[in-house]
Amino acid sequence: MSWGERLTAAGYGAGWRLVRTLPEGTAAALFQGGADLAARRAGPGARQLRANLARVVPKAGPSELDDLVRQALRSYARYWREAFRLPSMDLDAVHAEIGATMTGNEYITAALAEGNGAVLALTHSGNWDAAGVWMAREHGRFTTVAERLKPESLYERFVAYRESLGFEIIPATGGDKNPAVVLAERLRQNKLICLVADRDLTPAGLPVNFFGAKTRMPSGPAYLAARTGAALIPAGCWFTDHGWGLRLHPPIKVDGVRGVRVATQALADVFAADIAAHPADWHMLQKLWIDDLTEQRQRELATGEEPRGRR
Repeated sequence: MSWGERLTAAGYGAGWRLVRTLPEGTAAALFQGGADLAARRAGPGARQLRANLARVVPKAGPSELDDLVRQALRSYARYWREAFRLPSMDLDAVHAEIGATMTGNEYITAALAEGNGAVLALTHSGNWDAAGVWMAREHGRFTTVAERLKPESLYERFVAYRESLGFEIIPATGGDKNPAVVLAERLRQNKLICLVADRDLTPAGLPVNFFGAKTRMPSGPAYLAARTGAALIPAGCWFTDHGWGLRLHPPIKVDGVRGVRVATQALADVFAADIAAHPADWHMLQKLWIDDLTEQRQRELATGEEPRGRR
């Protein structure tokens, strides 16, 4: 394990140990202060977030974008504060808070009644872990995929964290089975799976039009729905002043495997509407649109090459 990996693991470990011991007001002020400092410093992540939000809100002037970036970084900081505190929170109260205002639960109920399970596709918005708490308590354990972080101890900590909330976690790489096989098995068992699906800048991603420009999104959600007959249900998450918003949209029709591309574009359209409604809660601090990538990376995507290092 490298020194950087040890430092990262130690930092997350301290977060889970220490943040939950702080009074809520103190923790909130601490994380908000850190977000405001990040906004003022305007590092690479903040600058990319600003560029991304400029596409979402194209008519925003410089001062409006400044404020939007600050609010978005506060939202992102809130996600991490809640991630560190969520295991010690009253999860029944989280379930009740979301359940009182969320919409679209009938789409999951109908999908499960049909017996083919459901694929819930969502964006990096709001607190998807809190939404998962509602899902697990409302419909039972569901399955999702986690990136195999380094060091391994950090990955194991995230797995333990989410499993404590009622999720089944399968690794994106290095597992006993291909994750797509496991996900298809769960759907054929009439289970739910949840996949974050607003970014896939690899040759496997499908091209979509998103806020008027080209990017790529994963084919997995629509492909799994096509292969298993599961419902493909877009989900939108955002923060409220004192809780969380969750909206489940009507299922997107997938016309077999040949309809995966069309369904993925339809999914992108729903995502765009949700993000436009709550732009400050979209935590996209990485490059997303093809035009923002280096020329070499664009050529690699066009020719189907694997990336040579991080871009």
